[in-house]
Amino acid sequence: MSNVAKPSNNEEEFIAREEAERKRKMHSERAGAQTAAQKEDAKKLHWMKCPKCGSELHEVSFKGVQVDRCFGCHGVFLDNGELEALAGKEEGYIKSVIHFFMK
Repeated sequence: MSNVAKPSNNEEEFIAREEAERKRKMHSERAGAQTAAQKEDAKKLHWMKCPKCGSELHEVSFKGVQVDRCFGCHGVFLDNGELEALAGKEEGYIKSVIHFFMK
């Protein structure tokens, strides 16, 4: 048997938060370097396109929330606040996940 200890949930959460913060900073730096015209061009190119397969996204109503659905790969994509609207704010786990990714 191995004496290597499995990381605790707190350690895994810390590592995941550090990685998310690193990616957020990298994105901010890249976005800051783009001109307004470049940002507008990127928006026109990617607006309502599926990030997985590139097909057009369509807004559909799901439990009273307008979500973006791809009929190519059947993916469902949520805008800011839509996960909370669907999952509910009282869910402790969901709330912590949302908080983690919104930092």
